[in-house]
Order: sequence, then C-alpha cells, then structure tokens
Amino acid sequence: MTVHLISGDDASLVLSALTELVHRLVGDGDRSLMVDEFDHPDDEMRAIVDAAQTPPFLTDHRVVIVRDVGRFTSDDVAPLVAYLTDPLPTTHLVVVAGGGKTAKSLADALKACGAQVHDTTPPSKAKDRTAWVEQQFAAEGVRIDASALQAVAAWMGEDAGRLQGVIETLASTYGTATKLRADDVRPFLGEAGGVPPWDLTDAIDKGDTTRSLDLLHRMTGAGGRHPLQVMAILHGHYTKLLKLDGADARDEASAAAALGIKLGFPARKALDQYRKLGGSGVTRAVGLLAQADLDLRGAKEWPDSLVMEVLVARLSKLAGTGRR
Repeated sequence: MTVHLISGDDASLVLSALTELVHRLVGDGDRSLMVDEFDHPDDEMRAIVDAAQTPPFLTDHRVVIVRDVGRFTSDDVAPLVAYLTDPLPTTHLVVVAGGGKTAKSLADALKACGAQVHDTTPPSKAKDRTAWVEQQFAAEGVRIDASALQAVAAWMGEDAGRLQGVIETLASTYGTATKLRADDVRPFLGEAGGVPPWDLTDAIDKGDTTRSLDLLHRMTGAGGRHPLQVMAILHGHYTKLLKLDGADARDEASAAAALGIKLGFPARKALDQYRKLGGSGVTRAVGLLAQADLDLRGAKEWPDSLVMEVLVARLSKLAGTGRR
C-alpha cells in the first residue's frame, strides 16, 4: 500500500486535500470498516501504530489517518519511525502535518520510505499562482476563460483557502458545461483577499498610487496586517535602497555585494529602483517613513488608516517623479 504526507499552512486547503485523498483511497468501500482517524490530543502513538499494523477485516485494505503530527515529540514518534521501515502492505497511512514542527526523525523516515507528499501551499509567484488556480478549477471540472481566471487570481491574493468555496459555488450555479467569463464569477467573489508584501512595494516603485492604495487596503483589511507590520515591510524595502546609497554599485554583482545577498533578480531590481529615485529620493522616503512611524505612535491625532494612506500615496508619488 502507500504512505502519504499532507502539508501546508492553510487549514482549509489541508482539509480539502485530506478529504479528496481519503475519498480516493476508500473508493467504493465501507468507510466505517476501512478508516481509522486519530486527531484527539490524548491519542498515543502506540495506538496509531497498532492500527496501522492491523490487517483489514472484510475489506482489501485499511486507511489510517494521523492528524497534527507535529504535536508528537521525537521520542513519541519512535514507534511510527520503526513502523515505516516495514509498513504493512494492506494499510494506507496518511500523515497530516500541523500542531507544531514535525519531528526530524519522522520527516526523514517518511522521505526514506518514499511517502507521497501532498503540499497544499500555493506558489508565491503571481504567474505560478494563476496556473495553480486554473488547476483547482480543472480538478472540479469547472471551465473558465482567461478573463475569469485573472479575476479570480487577483481576488484571491494570499487567501487561497477561500478558493475552494468559490469553485464549489460556481459549479453548483453554472454546472460544468458553461465556460465562465469574468462577469460570471465576479458576483461570487466578495471582498478581495490579502496580498503578498512585494505586490505593494512593486506598485509603489512604479508610482501607481491608485493600485498602491488598493493593495494597502487589502493588506490591512482581508490580509489582517496591522499598520505597524506594513510599516516594517516598507522600512525593510527602503533600507535595502539606503544600503546602495554611497556604495557606488554599478551593476548587479556590486549591488548584491552591497546588500549582502546573492546575485539575481532582487539585487538587479533594487539597483534599478535606487537609480530611479537617486540618493535624495531614498533619503526623502526614509524621512517619510520616520514621520509616519511617529504619527502612528501619537504624534498626530489621525486614524492609523489615514496615516498609512498618506504615507503610501507620498511614497508612490515620490517614485513617480523619479530622480530629482
């Protein structure tokens, strides 16, 4: 039989992957006879291993699920590590990460026995995330065109856990025969999800004030980031540019050396933005950040949201003007 490891940061995506996998493993069989699930805090590893080592009764195979395996210490998982050296041929073992960091001995044992890994974490790059969204729709048989795909991917942002609910709603509403367009899906999307930090800094660097403010609202709204967290993101972004001030970085290699990072796109991107702003522009940006930090801590009697909106608008305008 097989050993499976399901991992990921979003509980809803992990649950969806687990449900789909168990459904596939059980097939047309009787779940009550085939599945043993261990998710209680008081479950002992010995009981889990005993279940995995128990031959099936009135079925061809059994499915044993252990959730939140990170709650077990390295000593706790020793019996499971030993089991994985010679798994019972009639047992499908499903290990679900979570509850803490998975013990290294167990992670190594899962790798050594050839466990099938189901990583539910969506890709971080926008292009790859869009392809991932398309795959989720295809898995449910729901057809969408390019405009609908872009609308859903932009709406989802970092909140991938909400995608499955939208797909199920669209499937029940339209079925699988109709190819959906952007106008078909937008009424079902609701509030846009949070976005990764680099979306905001990229929009600011381009001088796109409207998009910058929209992304700020998504980060502090659905994204749940506190204004001080957004400030930390912006501070880190401009600190990189400040390191290039006076470093006489002329190319990607010298920029990477000044920043203390590897050669590649981040170094080239930072150098391009520094050249666009110039030393005076970077200094001005750092000054805006310092003032906004004071304003958030009570220097002005403004709501935090207004402080951040003014800051982002000023930084975006500064980037739009370029070198002075």
